[in-house]
Amino acid sequence: MFQLLRGLALPAAACDGNRDGDSRYANLFRKLDLNEDGRKIFKAGDTNQDGQLDFEEFMRYLKDHEKKMKLAFKSLDKNNDGKIEASEVVQSLQILGISISEKQAEKILQSIDADGTMTVDWNEWRDHFMFNPATDIEEIIRYWKHSTVLDIGDSLTVPDEFTEEEKKTGQWWKQLLAGGVAGAVSRTGTAPLDRLKVMMQVHGSKSNKMNIASGFKQMLKEGGIRSLWRGNGVNVVKIAPETAIKFWAYEQYKKILSKDDGKLGTIERFVSGSLAGATAQTSIYPMEVLKTRLAVGKTGQYSGMFDCAKKILKREGVKAFYKGYVPNILGIIPYAGIDLAVYELLKSTWLEHYASSSANPGVFVLLGCGTVSSTCGQLASYPLALIRTRMQAQASVEGAPQLNMVGLFQRIIATEGIRGLYRGIAPNFMKVLPAVSISYVVYEKMKQNLGIA
Repeated sequence: MFQLLRGLALPAAACDGNRDGDSRYANLFRKLDLNEDGRKIFKAGDTNQDGQLDFEEFMRYLKDHEKKMKLAFKSLDKNNDGKIEASEVVQSLQILGISISEKQAEKILQSIDADGTMTVDWNEWRDHFMFNPATDIEEIIRYWKHSTVLDIGDSLTVPDEFTEEEKKTGQWWKQLLAGGVAGAVSRTGTAPLDRLKVMMQVHGSKSNKMNIASGFKQMLKEGGIRSLWRGNGVNVVKIAPETAIKFWAYEQYKKILSKDDGKLGTIERFVSGSLAGATAQTSIYPMEVLKTRLAVGKTGQYSGMFDCAKKILKREGVKAFYKGYVPNILGIIPYAGIDLAVYELLKSTWLEHYASSSANPGVFVLLGCGTVSSTCGQLASYPLALIRTRMQAQASVEGAPQLNMVGLFQRIIATEGIRGLYRGIAPNFMKVLPAVSISYVVYEKMKQNLGIA
């Protein structure tokens, strides 16, 4: 269809294209293809919504787009000499909270620089980003944003950030909704591995050895196939309130910690994200306890989450809903810190060695960076997660002493050694790849359905 449009629109355009600008637009129209950026341009340029993009619509789109790109260029050109240098890229990205070296900035410029001067003038900038629907410098670097759409079952990540344009147009809530649905499907798909992890954390001590095979066999024998998803309902239900609270809290903390110019550095973002995570976890933590109790419970012990909550309240009181709260909150710091640090390292390495033709890493590089960094964050915080789970469950385990965080840590080291702090980590890592794959595919489908693809 688009090839036909070219044939119909270009002959007429060529007759009128006596101005340099129009001729350049005509040449661009010939080159335009319906890849992902082409589809975005088609959607943005089709102002009369007739399902066709004629040359006049295309030209109007490009003229408007050029104005926005000019503003982006000027925001980078700090000394107003008409050229963007590596030092100006470093300075601009630092303002946006992204730290890169001058050598890495040179790599980015190299992917735009057409004449080999290691600086970028307006013509090079315009030609490079003409088919990129980004409208300002923040959007241009957003493909390096550390997205938390990759749901691997933990809720300790730093929240996503949204541009002012996304907030005004309402795209932010659509992205959050898409991420929430993706997380729900992902967690449901990997729930058997998640329950196995909890079972191994609670029951897999030296006196009661449990591996992956014996754990699955025990769960199937005790409750059948359906028991593999025990506790998943709570795990899915808590996504919505936690995401909403985390997003709201993150925005508030950013306002409090922002500098005089309203910009946030890397440290401020990390602190804001960690505090937002702590706020959200505090609000929904009783649901974490319910999830653990349901996961380790026997068939018929609880008829559902409300029955579980009622029985815990009656037997143990309100305090039981916050058992393991301290190690859970402490776990946010190593998780978020390691996650962001590893992501920045991987991003920097890619820019250093592979950004010769383009500074855009592509979806598979971003998925790989996000998966590795999240996994490293999990690895760093896992001992605290294990202690949290045991504290949540110890009241329901017959003969288990009721220990606090320090006492439980000492007991695990004394009876099980350092390896005891990582019990259950194998199924935890086994679910990472399917969880990431499922959440990404569902997220992309949801974005298409919500009109934000």
